[in-house]
Amino acid sequence: MSRSDAGRPAPTGADADRRTMVLESAMATFARFGYRKTSMEEVARAAHISRPGLYFLFSSKESLFRAAVTQALHRDITAVEQALADGDRPLPERLVEAFDHWAGRYVGPLTRDVATVIEANPGILGEVVEVLPRRFEELVTDAITVATGREEAVRIAQTMISASTGLKHQVGSRESYLERLTVAVGLLLR
Repeated sequence: MSRSDAGRPAPTGADADRRTMVLESAMATFARFGYRKTSMEEVARAAHISRPGLYFLFSSKESLFRAAVTQALHRDITAVEQALADGDRPLPERLVEAFDHWAGRYVGPLTRDVATVIEANPGILGEVVEVLPRRFEELVTDAITVATGREEAVRIAQTMISASTGLKHQVGSRESYLERLTVAVGLLLR
């Protein structure tokens, strides 16, 4: 049997749906207030469960944050895979959609707050902050390889990721991020 937070059995069925909903509420709450200012009480209120019910699912704010980010990143990487696999659409369009799923949704306060939390607590998110970004780079590189060849694709993918990272910290809105990313993708695929 797989285990979840604090050695508890992993949820199944309706419990898994409830956990997913709680984690989505937690992510929204962390995005709104930031990690430091978010309390378990606020997350419980947003998830429409009692605070003891939240503590039953997650032993601490740290474990809740880790689970919420992990769930969001796994969902995002699945959306990236789907966007890039849609060969009926032009590559630049698929790449912009993939980057939007991976990074565009996080433009704003959460971007800065997550970076601060990770820097202050390097182990808080575990290997997910290494494994899934590598997977994202592989997916982008594979999509570009079809048009450019592998060696060129690696450089272009890495440059796109760097541009995306810079844009996330420079712009104030998702719309602005997407506008500027579209320009960067167009320039890099010429």
